[in-house]
Amino acid sequence: MSKLIISVSGLRGIVGETLDPLVVARYAAAFSAHAGPGPLIVARDGRATGPVLRDALTAALRATGRDVLDADVAATPTVGVLVRQHKAAGAVQISASHNPPPYNGMKLFGADGRVLDAKQGAAIRDAYQNDFPKWVSHDQLGTLTRLEDPHSEHLRKVLETVDVAAIRSRAFRVLLDSNHGAGALLGRRLLESLGCEFVIMGETPDGQFEHTPEPTAVNLKGIAEKVRDSNCDIGFCQDPDADRLALIDSEGNYIGEEYTLTLCILRALQDEATRGPMVINCATSAMSEALGRQAGISVYRSAVGEANVADLMIEKQATYGGEGNGGPIDPRVGYVRDSFVGMAQILDLMQSSGQSVADIAATIPAFAIHKTTATVDSDQLPAVLDAIAESMSDATQDRQDGLRLAWDDAWLLVRGSNTEPIIRLIAEAPQARLAEALCERAAEIVTQVIQGK
Repeated sequence: MSKLIISVSGLRGIVGETLDPLVVARYAAAFSAHAGPGPLIVARDGRATGPVLRDALTAALRATGRDVLDADVAATPTVGVLVRQHKAAGAVQISASHNPPPYNGMKLFGADGRVLDAKQGAAIRDAYQNDFPKWVSHDQLGTLTRLEDPHSEHLRKVLETVDVAAIRSRAFRVLLDSNHGAGALLGRRLLESLGCEFVIMGETPDGQFEHTPEPTAVNLKGIAEKVRDSNCDIGFCQDPDADRLALIDSEGNYIGEEYTLTLCILRALQDEATRGPMVINCATSAMSEALGRQAGISVYRSAVGEANVADLMIEKQATYGGEGNGGPIDPRVGYVRDSFVGMAQILDLMQSSGQSVADIAATIPAFAIHKTTATVDSDQLPAVLDAIAESMSDATQDRQDGLRLAWDDAWLLVRGSNTEPIIRLIAEAPQARLAEALCERAAEIVTQVIQGK
């Protein structure tokens, strides 16, 4: 990454190259200028660079006159709960999500405990790029308060969504892989509260990742073997800031992240309190959509991005939602992707059904996803999307996020990258070959447009 990446809800870069304390201070000042009255929460995942960036961040916020509540190491969904608990004006989570150790970043939350939407994020980006920070005089500096227990309210909210006594009666054996990120601090307390026997891998939040942090099948091969060899009922694998959750069954098979949301939605559909409209993004597997159809429940699709999912959930008064990257969103806890919600509710599904996670997953209509990329300059993107849409005119078209084409049993998504001169091609169908064929057909059209044919 040759430059700092500023997205809808924050920024991310390589520490010491594109991201340094001066960048942090200026971006913090821009955020402070646009936030409403009240204190600001600051937290971080377990990365080794977190304390340095935290110090620069809290100093800058105080220098703009803000009182700061420091949660130290906390998961991203916990930050959303803290904002509402303390009636804060917003928050900054210092995290680079699943990126490798050289990276870190800042994710911004509003006073509603949600990550910022595109409009809010654009205003802060413009202020960061164009405005000089407004520092206060010596007698107007903000204060710094350390939060003694930032996790208890989040734990309480998660436990209220499940049958704690029933889960405790099963005494599930669980392996939790937090990979030295933020997840184990609340993860341990959650599993203890649910009466689980457990093994925790990478419990210390020091950023010394024992495997590549994105929770994919390749990266979790060693963890999968430990789940099997430890005779665990299930393996829960978090990314460093613990808003994503991947699953491993008792035999050491990687079930993945798409099933995390699908299983949570399956459980939600069985509970009258959460049986209602659902929202997923346009790149999420059709498994959740199929469950909704079977239950007679509407499932809506938003643009990719947590803020977009949350916006549509509120608009549609959805009782549940999330993204297929392992991020369930339960409004009763907060409008933030939440691995702890996933852990508790999947254990609840296992106890109520009396089945293993593998057996439950086997009951869900199966689809195959294929993903690839193609090199396309941004100025060629409109022509590429138009050509694909014209060639595949038998599909239902959606342009809210690139181009999404949907057939009765398959879909294709073509999206431009925000960081590279490429487009991403994602297709899903009942068979892997059909999904691959959709991506191949789209890639051929891309080549024809680029070559001027």
